[in-house]
Amino acid sequence: MKNSFLRCALLAFPLALCGFQPALAGGTESAGTAIAVALPLLAGGYTVYKQDWTGLAQLSVDTVATVGTAYALKQFVREQRPDKSDWKSFPSDTSALAFAPAQFMWDRYGWEIGLPAYAVAGYVGWTRIDAKKHRWHDVAASAGIAFVASKIFTTRYREKNLRYGVEALPGGGVYASLDYRF
Repeated sequence: MKNSFLRCALLAFPLALCGFQPALAGGTESAGTAIAVALPLLAGGYTVYKQDWTGLAQLSVDTVATVGTAYALKQFVREQRPDKSDWKSFPSDTSALAFAPAQFMWDRYGWEIGLPAYAVAGYVGWTRIDAKKHRWHDVAASAGIAFVASKIFTTRYREKNLRYGVEALPGGGVYASLDYRF
C-alpha cells in the first residue's frame, strides 16, 4: 500500500506543480494545456523509471493513435466552438493528449497509478470547457477515443520474475546467482 501511495505521489505531485506557473500567466486554459503536454512526458518518464521499454513503445503508439484520431475527426466533423472562434470543436485534441497517457497508466500499471492520472486529465478537460473551447461531449469523446486506443495497444505490465547476476570474487572465483519468483 505504501508503495502504491508513493507511485501516485510521484505522478501527481509534478503534475500539480506544472499547473501553477501557467495558471498565473494565462488562466486555467493555459494551465490545462501545460498539464496536457506534461502528462505524456511524465507517463513516459515513469515507464523509463521502471525500465519498461515495451510500455514506452505502447504509450507512444497509444498517444499517437488517440491524438491522431481526434485530429482527423476534427477535420471532418464541423462543430462550432462555444466561443465561436472556429468550427473545430469536436473532439478536443488537447483532452485527447491528456486522456491517452491517463488510460495507458490505468491499463498498464493499474488503478493506483491510473486514477490520479485520470483526475489530472479530467482537470484538463474541465479547463477546455471552462475556456469555452469545447463542450462536455467533445471532452468525453476524447476520453472515449483514448479508452479504445489503449484497450487495443496496451498490455498489462508484469514485473520481471527472473533475476540473475554474475560477479567476480577477489580470490579469483566467480559468484553466479539465479532467482525466479513465482
